[in-house]
Amino acid sequence: MASHVVPPVYSQIALDIALRITRGELKENTRVYGRSVMSSEYGVSPETIRRAMKLLEDMQIVEVKQNSGVLILSAQKAQKYVERFSAQNDIRSIQKNLNELLQQQQDLCRQITVVADSIVRINEKFSQTNPFNNYEASVPTDSPRIGKTLDNLKFWQQTSATIIAIRREGKIILSPGPYAVLQPNDILIFAGDIKTIEAVNDFLVNK
Repeated sequence: MASHVVPPVYSQIALDIALRITRGELKENTRVYGRSVMSSEYGVSPETIRRAMKLLEDMQIVEVKQNSGVLILSAQKAQKYVERFSAQNDIRSIQKNLNELLQQQQDLCRQITVVADSIVRINEKFSQTNPFNNYEASVPTDSPRIGKTLDNLKFWQQTSATIIAIRREGKIILSPGPYAVLQPNDILIFAGDIKTIEAVNDFLVNK
C-alpha cells in the first residue's frame, strides 16, 4: 500500500500555534517569549521552533522580533492558514485513498489474470481429451433419406457421425434408436469431428 506523507514537524507545530491563536490562547498584539521554552513545551529543538515561526511569519500571522520574542499579528490569517492546511490534508487523504484503490485494482487485475489463465488451461485440457463436438443438420423436405430408419440408412457407417438427439416440432428425442425414422425438417444433433458436418449434409441431400 502507498504510505501517507506526514507533514514536517515544524509545519505541525506552526499549525498548532495557529490553532492556539484562533482559539484566543495566544492573543493578537501580544508577545511570545523564549524559543527554548517553546522547544521544551513541544519537545523539539529551538531550530524547529524557529522554522515554525518563520513559516507563520511568511503567512503574516506573526512577526519575529530579534531578541524580543514573537509578536502575534492576526487571528484572521491564522484561521485562514488552519483552513488551508486542513484542505491540504484532505487532498493528501484523497490521494492516499486513490493510491490504495489503484493498488486494489492492480491486485484484482492480477487475480482476474490468474483465473482467466486457469479457464484457458481447463478448456485446452478438455479440448485435448474430447476432440468431438456437437453439430446440427436439418433434414430437407425433399431429402431421399425421409421415411427410412437410421439402421436402414447405415447412418454412422456413411457419415462417421453419431446422432445423439433429434429436434422435431419443438420436441427433443434423446438417443434415438436404430429404428428412428427420419422426417422432413428434423434437426439432427450429432457428435463427430469437423469433417462430419459436410458428410452429414451431403448424405441428407444426395441420392
